[in-house]
Amino acid sequence: MSNVVHNRLSGEEMERQLQAAIEQARNACSVSGDYSSECAVAWDTVEELQAAAADRRFKKVQNSLEEFCDDHPEASECRMYDV
Repeated sequence: MSNVVHNRLSGEEMERQLQAAIEQARNACSVSGDYSSECAVAWDTVEELQAAAADRRFKKVQNSLEEFCDDHPEASECRMYDV
């Protein structure tokens, strides 16, 4: 699942998917072995979900300027220039 899809999930749904992915990873490792490719892929999925959840939490924290710019992107204070 891509980050775009992760960003559309509710926090609760993302947490459910993360817990399910952890369970699947543990199962894959117990069936295929800790050093199997199935185990590695399963834990990579867990890592992606954790990163998406962390990114989502980080994006929720905004300062007052960021909130203003979200509401008024055309304002001069919100312009971004490439230097």
